[in-house]
Amino acid sequence: MVLTMPEWDEIFSEKGRVFTEPHAEMEELADLFQKNGVKRILDIGCGTGRHLVYLASKGFQMFGFDASQHAIDLAEQWLNEEELSAKIIRCRMEDGFPYADRLFDAVVSIQVIHHNRIRDIQSTIAEIERVLRPQGYIFITVPILTGEPVSPEDDWGLKEVEPGTYMPQKGPESGILHHFFSEEDILEAFSAFRISKMYIDATRHRCIFGTKN
Repeated sequence: MVLTMPEWDEIFSEKGRVFTEPHAEMEELADLFQKNGVKRILDIGCGTGRHLVYLASKGFQMFGFDASQHAIDLAEQWLNEEELSAKIIRCRMEDGFPYADRLFDAVVSIQVIHHNRIRDIQSTIAEIERVLRPQGYIFITVPILTGEPVSPEDDWGLKEVEPGTYMPQKGPESGILHHFFSEEDILEAFSAFRISKMYIDATRHRCIFGTKN
């Protein structure tokens, strides 16, 4: 099955700014980035712009892409409202990034890159490595696969389509692929990076922070 991501376009069209608050780690990240000379940041799967807006307000040169045109339109509207700017384009992360090698000082991607089969995720990670300068930073979050659902809302009826990759049959992200990494999987997939911190956040996502080798 090939995922074309029309589902996300429908979600953003129906619900607007689905996510509005930046990730809890962003304030600390912004401080670290400022202290270490980070200027250009890429937001992969920028959605409606919560991290573009937040980081642009801190003075960073922001770039972002998303597969959903509705999300891009909403992000541009939000940036305009805040009198901020960012370079946003429509792009699918599995199609290769339209950026030069070593262009960015940091790459962030919150709850995005796991929405694919593992071969496409591996291609995305290779592109992150390509566009990031040596010693550049990554902050990426992916979900964890928990046991039995704690409530009916948590029961998505996951159907395995390949090892580690599932398709929810119900719930808010029904029909959208989810790949679940173990810690060992992450260390292998991100072998081109030095992972200095990995932890589970309040949203039950595994956070990955590191630098390119």
